[in-house]
Amino acid sequence: MRLRTLLLVLAIILLAAFAALNVDEFTRVSMLSLGFTTIQVPLGLVMLLLLVVATVVFLASTLYMQSTNLLETRRYARELNTQRELADRAEASRFTELRNYLEVQAIAAQQRESATGTVLAERFAQQQQALLDRIEQSDNTLAAYMGQLEDRLERRAGGYNSRADDSVNTPLV
Repeated sequence: MRLRTLLLVLAIILLAAFAALNVDEFTRVSMLSLGFTTIQVPLGLVMLLLLVVATVVFLASTLYMQSTNLLETRRYARELNTQRELADRAEASRFTELRNYLEVQAIAAQQRESATGTVLAERFAQQQQALLDRIEQSDNTLAAYMGQLEDRLERRAGGYNSRADDSVNTPLV
């Protein structure tokens, strides 16, 4: 139990013991004025009765406040739980939206990557074809130069032979 509750119970027990020990004084009859009339009653019992009534009212109000607080606390707990569930759903919704956004971004990145890969492959193929054309052109040019050189060599070789033949066949005068 709480300290306040223990002190309250102890005070009630001490008051009851005091009243029990002094029951003769509490029951002695006295003249009491109510303002418009006077009556003869035991003053101690009237005071004791007023104390008991005040204590009962105090306990009743305390019980009422505690039960009201307990009900309010339960209502707040339910509302808090509802708000927590709403927050959890909202957070889950945000995670779902984020996941969807990331999936869309990943698909877009894959499409960009595949488009870039296609463009790069086409450019690579163009460059490869251009290089092959250039190599073939170089081969053709080289073959043409080689053919010209062979023709020149053959002409020179043929010219030397005809000169040699002319010098051999020409009479010396």
